[in-house]
Amino acid sequence: GKPQSEPGGIKKLIAYTGPERQDKYVRYKWDLSVEQIVTTGLFDEDIPLTKPTAKQRARVDRVLRRFKLWGMRKRHLLRLSYGQRRRTLVARAFAGDAKVLLLDEVFNGLDHVARAALQRALEQPRSGHDWIMTTHRPEELPANITHVAYIEAGRIVSAGPIEGSRARSARRQDRNFPSGLGPRSQVPLPQPAIRSRGTIADTRAGALVKIENADVYLDYRKVLSRVNLTLERGEHWAVMGANGSGKSTFLRFLYGDLHAALGGTIERRGVPFGTHIENWKRRVGWVSPELQADHYLAESMEEIVISGRYASVGLNQAPTAADRRAASRWLAHFGIESLRDRKPRQVSYGQMRIVLLARAMINDPDLLLLDEPCTGLDGDMRQRILGMLEDIAKRGTQLVMAVHDAKDIVPATARILRIGKGGRIAEE
Repeated sequence: GKPQSEPGGIKKLIAYTGPERQDKYVRYKWDLSVEQIVTTGLFDEDIPLTKPTAKQRARVDRVLRRFKLWGMRKRHLLRLSYGQRRRTLVARAFAGDAKVLLLDEVFNGLDHVARAALQRALEQPRSGHDWIMTTHRPEELPANITHVAYIEAGRIVSAGPIEGSRARSARRQDRNFPSGLGPRSQVPLPQPAIRSRGTIADTRAGALVKIENADVYLDYRKVLSRVNLTLERGEHWAVMGANGSGKSTFLRFLYGDLHAALGGTIERRGVPFGTHIENWKRRVGWVSPELQADHYLAESMEEIVISGRYASVGLNQAPTAADRRAASRWLAHFGIESLRDRKPRQVSYGQMRIVLLARAMINDPDLLLLDEPCTGLDGDMRQRILGMLEDIAKRGTQLVMAVHDAKDIVPATARILRIGKGGRIAEE
């Protein structure tokens, strides 16, 4: 209510939720319970330091129920799905006394039910409670939005009441917000330099992966139940399901980070029993939000891309000339040569996702596993990446992608896998 020359005391009036904060829990291994995390929102603490009063505990309980987190309040964050983590941090923001919520791409990773619940919460806020939201998808904005600002290349190019911006919004819908990489003319996207792989691209009989009677557990909790599935050569799959249904677990199972319980089997073509799993991982590209957090300490984007050659986080030895040539090829393919020497904190969340795609493709993989690959990408870049993935699929690399939004499924995908209650899988 009065001018101030210093920001002291203002931060307590503002709550922030976004992908960087979510990644912070992963980087520092803050494996707190859902209840503990929501409680820290009362005091704007990263970890629990202050004991809540009975009145404050009752407030946390109400927020947990409001965001459908009551049943998982004792579960720990790092054992939750990406969407469940996001929901937890949104609840944390609502628990405090902040006058303003800063919500950065807050709908990313949420299923339709959780997204609708958050929209309702924002459309019926507490008294004196305002919010500012960034988004790449205008269709997900709550109905009570009053003002819109457009940012291009680091500049606010227009801002004002929603009534005065509707015409501009309609014109911009075709472009779906400019790319964070800069103007289109500065982002050359060369034709893919992908070599066709006849052993995978053809449709002759033979499975790349075959799973039989597999139960998959995560921290002693059954996530997937009685999985029977064959991924034939040349097939591309989309995996869908609600937050916490097991989509990411399924991809990690295919990748080799998780294993079938006793009685179940998974066979991978060219990887006979007794073969080290790293031999398989070098034939598989992998992109996930957790991987993005893992590479936070990398020295450069080039290092991240090169690490894909060894299926590692970081490099154990200096890169070779061949490593650098391979990295250059894929940096150029995705139009991100200018990011080569930047550190993770010097690129946007969406740019980092594109770097991970380059990392995943550096070995010309047989199989590309994508966990919400369009998270953090603006509309323009999202369409380009989906176009590139479609071309990659046509040239021989098989895709298995976990998505919430059917719009993020590439046209080459012919099969849908839905994970329902109890971790049971149904094919379409």
